[in-house]
Amino acid sequence: MKLHGLKTCDTCRKALKALRTAGREVEFVDLRAAPPSRGFVDALLAAHGEDALNRRSKTWAGLPEAERDLPVADLLLRHPALIKRPVIVTEDGIYLGWTDTVRAALIS
Repeated sequence: MKLHGLKTCDTCRKALKALRTAGREVEFVDLRAAPPSRGFVDALLAAHGEDALNRRSKTWAGLPEAERDLPVADLLLRHPALIKRPVIVTEDGIYLGWTDTVRAALIS
């Protein structure tokens, strides 16, 4: 399992800790240090659509209006911090966020 996020993101740190405490083997991938590939972004968008774009982030707030109109895939590739976090990739699929539903699916 891989958890994609930002090392400074509290939610990502909580998810990583909870998964490891539950005995799950998790590889952490920092989206700033290792920007996502087109294949990763395409798979994320296929699984979650525009929900993968975090419009509540500081990065989004700082974008010029013209850039906000770019296709979502291009935005996520240019600005990985716009990806809603964490993104947890397992053999079963791609999970987005650290909601009760995601926790229930991954920690049993």
